[in-house]
Amino acid sequence: KATTPRNDDPATASRPFDRGRSGFVLGEGSAVFVLETLANARARGAHIYAEIAGFASRSNAFHMTGLRPDGIEMAHAITTAMAQAGTSATDIDYINAHGSGTKQNDRHETAAFKRSLGDYAYRVPVSSIKSMIGHSLGAIGSVEIAACVLAMENNVVPPTANLHEADPECDLDYVPLVAREHRIDNVLTVG
Repeated sequence: KATTPRNDDPATASRPFDRGRSGFVLGEGSAVFVLETLANARARGAHIYAEIAGFASRSNAFHMTGLRPDGIEMAHAITTAMAQAGTSATDIDYINAHGSGTKQNDRHETAAFKRSLGDYAYRVPVSSIKSMIGHSLGAIGSVEIAACVLAMENNVVPPTANLHEADPECDLDYVPLVAREHRIDNVLTVG
């Protein structure tokens, strides 16, 4: 089951990384970006919000809808994107998690961060905006990029709402309940 049955409590239904989570909440939204070369942006005097420094994607044949619990595919995507960007784990200032609120995904993702970032995974703030806006499926990637850009622009890590009691297997700094001021130059987004 992917979606939560908590329809009678919409404000707290989305609970990524929480022990009591029960699936994701459908959301809606969209974002559009203008991508251009750095030279063109500078030539026209544009405000440069962010640079996409690296990208990677992976798939698995583990199960039709299932994820490996060790997070290996996501970890490979993370390390490939960091290599492409010329960054190391300690260059990451914030991680925008996929954080869907399903037990399988949240545990897979936590394992992937630990596998790809090592001990640094315990020191970097991680959060899920899906806890506040739901999961807009195909549109969520662009919405989360917008949130990451705003986080960098304002040096504020968005919180993971409704995270009152962390799942013991999700033991990273998931920024529970309250936004946090934090200098952010580099974001890893896996949303």
